[in-house]
Amino acid sequence: MKHSKRKVVVHLPPKTGDKPPRYNYFDKHSLTNMPNNFQAWQHSSEEVLAKLQTSLNGLTATQVRNRLSQYGRNEMDLETRRSWLHILIFQFKNPLALILLAASLLSGFLGEITETVIIVVMVLLSSLLGFIQEYKSEQALASLRKKVAHKTAVLRHGETLEIDSREIVPGDIVLLSIGDIVPADLRLLETHDLLVNETLLTGESFPVEKQTLPVNVEHEVVQDIKNMVFMGTHVIGGSCKGIVVATGKSTIIGKTAKYLKTPEEATEFQKGIKNFGSFIVRIILAMVLFIFIVNALFRREFLESLLFALALAVGITPELLPVIITINLSRGAKKMAEKKVIVKRLMSIEDLGNADILCTDKTGTLTEGKIFLSDYFDFDERHDDQILLYSLLCNSAVVNQEIAGSPLDAASWIYAREKNFNLTEFKKYKRLDELIFDFKRRRMSVVVLKNNKRLMVSKGAAESILAICDQVLINGQKKAIKTYQKKIAQKFEDLSGQGFRVLAVAQKEVGVKQDYKFDDEHSLTLVGFLTFIDKPKKTAKTALQTLNRLGIAIKILTGDNQFVTQHICKELGFEISKIVTGEQVEKLNDDKLAKIVNGANVFVKITPEDKLRIIKTLRANQHTVAFLGDGINDAPALKAADVGISVDTAVDVAREAADIILLKKSLGVLADGVLSGRETFGNSIKYIFNTTSANYGNMISIAGASLFLPFLPLLPSQILLNNFLSDVPNLSISTDQVDPEYLKKPKHWNIKAIGRFMTFFGLISSIFDFLTFALLLFITRANIGLFRTGWFIESALSEIIVVFAIRTRRTFFKSRPSKILITVSIVTAVFTVFMTYTDFGKRFFEFMPLPLPMLGIIFLILIAYFTLAEISKRYYYKKFEI
Repeated sequence: MKHSKRKVVVHLPPKTGDKPPRYNYFDKHSLTNMPNNFQAWQHSSEEVLAKLQTSLNGLTATQVRNRLSQYGRNEMDLETRRSWLHILIFQFKNPLALILLAASLLSGFLGEITETVIIVVMVLLSSLLGFIQEYKSEQALASLRKKVAHKTAVLRHGETLEIDSREIVPGDIVLLSIGDIVPADLRLLETHDLLVNETLLTGESFPVEKQTLPVNVEHEVVQDIKNMVFMGTHVIGGSCKGIVVATGKSTIIGKTAKYLKTPEEATEFQKGIKNFGSFIVRIILAMVLFIFIVNALFRREFLESLLFALALAVGITPELLPVIITINLSRGAKKMAEKKVIVKRLMSIEDLGNADILCTDKTGTLTEGKIFLSDYFDFDERHDDQILLYSLLCNSAVVNQEIAGSPLDAASWIYAREKNFNLTEFKKYKRLDELIFDFKRRRMSVVVLKNNKRLMVSKGAAESILAICDQVLINGQKKAIKTYQKKIAQKFEDLSGQGFRVLAVAQKEVGVKQDYKFDDEHSLTLVGFLTFIDKPKKTAKTALQTLNRLGIAIKILTGDNQFVTQHICKELGFEISKIVTGEQVEKLNDDKLAKIVNGANVFVKITPEDKLRIIKTLRANQHTVAFLGDGINDAPALKAADVGISVDTAVDVAREAADIILLKKSLGVLADGVLSGRETFGNSIKYIFNTTSANYGNMISIAGASLFLPFLPLLPSQILLNNFLSDVPNLSISTDQVDPEYLKKPKHWNIKAIGRFMTFFGLISSIFDFLTFALLLFITRANIGLFRTGWFIESALSEIIVVFAIRTRRTFFKSRPSKILITVSIVTAVFTVFMTYTDFGKRFFEFMPLPLPMLGIIFLILIAYFTLAEISKRYYYKKFEI
């Protein structure tokens, strides 16, 4: 006969005085529904009931109405969602977008409608992409509602009712059983073998046993509060009765909603774009003002001088940067999609490539996220299949094609199936009775029959099995257990210290009885141990090594304990520099934490707020941080990181807060994403280096020419055309190859480096511009029309060809550019020269056909320019690190 010998655990100890308040996790997440921030988990059930002015029979209808009015409905506060118009306007709040819009207005003022349309389209395309992504991310908060929109059983005025969980109020008595989702934060009053899955909050895979006694520990994290259950978690075993102490936005999950509503900080790449835009504004204002003043001093016609200065402002603006970045990012996103990585926010590809730190959870990322049977052995540490057989006999799992049941019981059957364990012996046994598991005994037992012999097999927590054993099996012989108790205890401690969950197995022969009782669990013989763990992923070790070679430091942020984490790190070959606990993080002020986070690479037993602080501190320390997580507890950190990474199986909130979604939860695919990000960033920087140095050189040349030329060196329309033609090949930079050595380390925006590069190569460009001036004026005696045409060709072609020098640190012929870049550059260069000989060029841009000798001189100047740029490049890259 099967016995369901469950016992109701009700603890109502004598009242104790209020303890002094201490700084802890729940202080920072105060349960504001509770009077005076009353810490329910630290007090007895009687005290909590009294504090909330209720009883085990529940609230009255009047109390419910009053509390619903006072505390509101049990749902998330979504009042601060941004409107679509606010999100759209926000896209234009960066210097680069404003510069480009100003440039489009100037182009329109100058009559260059084509240039105006091109710039406006580029800005709108870039802004539209940002709008779409940010609008979708606003749905993250709405998904929290889904976690609480269900029916819940409550006791009110002594009557059990099924109500909408949104109508629950503080003080309600809630009844939960297996399969139920916890509707609010509850202080437990009664437990019936309660087992709760808290993966949603903690990210850890082992289920949590709950009880009702007051909890008083040094560092209160969710995992340590054994007498409470929290909104969004679910019951996987047993049942309970609890009193609601927090609802809606006052719950732990509600605090996550609060963090998701906080303004999102600019990522490293966004800051770089903003700083670059500000840098360009300063350059434009200084140079344009100087050129306008010079022309005014020479008493040139005011309107012509103004138009000339404005044309230069448009000319130096890198108007193709948004579309080039978009093309780069789109190609990167396509590559990543082929490798099972979905990019939600395109800019995050750049941030991923630039990341120098990856913070990741342990469970499900470095590990499988499931409980596995690791090993089984006897006292002498011999691998004995009899122990596994006993584990399968004393087992509550339901075995069909799918294996269902408690995680530990299921793990034994999964192991047996994967290892093709011979079940012939197992089939010879017949189960006669079962004494099911409960949390008081912390074990289960079965009575089985084989060859007319009855055998009781018990399995459970090591200490509970040892308590019913008087013998131990050693070398096949039974020995008195008293002699070996210290060794057994040490073995159990060692295994637990290595991060294993340890179960012990014992057995004895029993006589014939109609009904077996708990009292029959005595005088057993200890047979051996079973060890369970969430084992490392097969790909994790290689992935960690790859990321390390790419210059990315890994930091593990886990809610699990130190022993389990150390074991996993050892298995993966991950060298621990320093372990910091959540308790330590909590006690550190921001300055001290800033000093510690750089050196430590493992953080254990940490809360969601700890993760958030660590991410923000690393970013404040000038690191570009990626964070990988999949639980509600990870959502604040996902949003705070430069790039948040989640998986397709993550909870809605985590997926919506993330920038990148992995269709396969593995660090391996991230390495490919990092490389794509670095390629994208590398090609974007090529464009910036090329266009800023060329435009800066042109402005210096024009400023210098304005000092002594009695005429404008280029007409406004010629400046705009020059800028457009030289930018056409740049559109194909996104297809270019990036040298392998560039991909080895993270790269960051460096405005000083950009300014230095712009000045260095801009001056080289100006040298050859002035050389062209001199040859055209003093050697060929060119008139105004020929001078402008000759300089137009030299200026446009110099920017087209120099990209082949500065696109690589290698000698230009040792790094092969993409075929598209070569083709577009050649076609554009030929078109540039050809157009100056056409009636179209003469009519609309006032070009004059150059004599062939003059054209030949310009080609010689261009060859000399490319040669000097190639030589100078070696010196520059050797002296300056970019």
